[in-house]
Amino acid sequence: MKYYEYPATILTTIGLLLSTITFMTHAQIANNGFEAWSSSGPVSWSTIDSGIQVTQASSPRVDGASSAQVTVNTRTQSNTDFTQQIDLLANQTYDFQASIYHTEGHVRARLIVDGYRTYSDPSRLNEWQTIEYSYTPTSDESISVGLRFYDLSSFDGEEIVYVDYFRPSNQVPPPPPGCTETEVVVNVTTDNYGSETAWQLFNSDNQILGGGSNLQNNTSTNTDFCLVDGDYHLTITDSYGDGICCSYGNGQYSISANGQTLASGGEFAYSETSTFTIGGNNSAPNDYYDSATGLTGLNLKTALHNIIKDHAVQGYGALWGFYSATELDLYYENDGSILDIYSENPVSSDPYNYNAITDQCGGYSNEGDCYNREHSFPRSWFGGSVEPMNSDVHHIFASDGKVNSIRSSYPYGEVSNPSTVTNNGSKLGTESGYGYGSTVFEPIDEFKGDIARAQFYVATRYQSSIASWENNSSYSNAALNGTAGYAFENWYVNLLKSWHQQDPVSQKERDRNDDAFIYQGNRNPFIDHPEYVNAIWQ
Repeated sequence: MKYYEYPATILTTIGLLLSTITFMTHAQIANNGFEAWSSSGPVSWSTIDSGIQVTQASSPRVDGASSAQVTVNTRTQSNTDFTQQIDLLANQTYDFQASIYHTEGHVRARLIVDGYRTYSDPSRLNEWQTIEYSYTPTSDESISVGLRFYDLSSFDGEEIVYVDYFRPSNQVPPPPPGCTETEVVVNVTTDNYGSETAWQLFNSDNQILGGGSNLQNNTSTNTDFCLVDGDYHLTITDSYGDGICCSYGNGQYSISANGQTLASGGEFAYSETSTFTIGGNNSAPNDYYDSATGLTGLNLKTALHNIIKDHAVQGYGALWGFYSATELDLYYENDGSILDIYSENPVSSDPYNYNAITDQCGGYSNEGDCYNREHSFPRSWFGGSVEPMNSDVHHIFASDGKVNSIRSSYPYGEVSNPSTVTNNGSKLGTESGYGYGSTVFEPIDEFKGDIARAQFYVATRYQSSIASWENNSSYSNAALNGTAGYAFENWYVNLLKSWHQQDPVSQKERDRNDDAFIYQGNRNPFIDHPEYVNAIWQ
């Protein structure tokens, strides 16, 4: 992961420039890039406490010829201030920023702007990160600006942190380092109680890539990342349990890349996790989702419905050909056998394998007899062998015939005391944890996200008819709420969203989505854009 930040906005009109000359003069941080040095240290930095040593460094640096190497050698935090005084004008908003580079990760830098403000993330080693704070004085004043350093429990008594490029200043901003991957911006706007809010961005290995905590009230901050292709998730928390909108202010968060919002939110209780994918093999035309750009809620769902609602109906029998050509294990054993979601064991040998075509069902009595076609959204829920639902490959997976019959038409769910456990660990039993409390079927963790995204696909592709399906069976009545919009009962939405987050989109799903697009001419948007789930089912 590469980190970068954008330079400050350049004013483009002469009128605006003339009106801000006085403002810029007062806002300048002197020697902000640490290019000027004397025998006593960096010029213009008037306070260097005895618990730190500040020396000139030629590398690493953001721009120019040098940066400041700060050696922290005390656990006494009040002895680590590194500041200067600047003059500010009343009722002007100043965006203060500093670039920090951690080498060991056992101390934190905290931005000083007339008080102690935002912290750096010490877990981000050997790369530049930005800490920032917006400040609006109510009267003309002179304030202290700089840093204080805080030791963590693992601090061994001495650690080096590099500092460079304080803002605002009259220095021409350096160009951002080139990002050869995807530029992603995380924006967090706090409510009236910013200190309750914290967030972290994780990659698919659950490594923390960045985050923020101890945030200020009613403040908007951007954090920029350069991300390689892969799956990511952002978790935001509120210690009081009222989210960041809308009880005490109008906070929100968003994740964006290439001018598109990948995820957003704000209304939650103690925490919310949003997943998104960068890159990957995606054969969707560049303009495939253009009409959905910028939309949320049911407006987004309707736009997606209109994009995917017309597909070529290939017929139920054609599914065998799709499976034999594309539903193959190229991801686990990589043996070319049929990839059966109810028998695949992703961490050890499969209990049995199926050859394409020759092992199609037919009759069966036991697991391992044959594979057939599993409607993850059961036939009885939409009224039987009705097209195009009956042959829509986006929700029909290759599966063991016996396990398919065990699942029957029960809703999916999580089981605490199973009555039946299949050879790969799938379970049938009483639902526990989401408030339904009756019989459900639970697949293994590896495929829970796949199944959840298939359910969201059905609710979107068949938005114009799903409202009439609720009473088709007792099980559809348990899962569906009789509306065209949100479609599912609350317990089922909560379950599916949880599975969607816990099991992010895999390469297998991306490949299958591409194959389905070729096969029947539409896509599952929740595979291409996992962030759409939380944007709709908020």
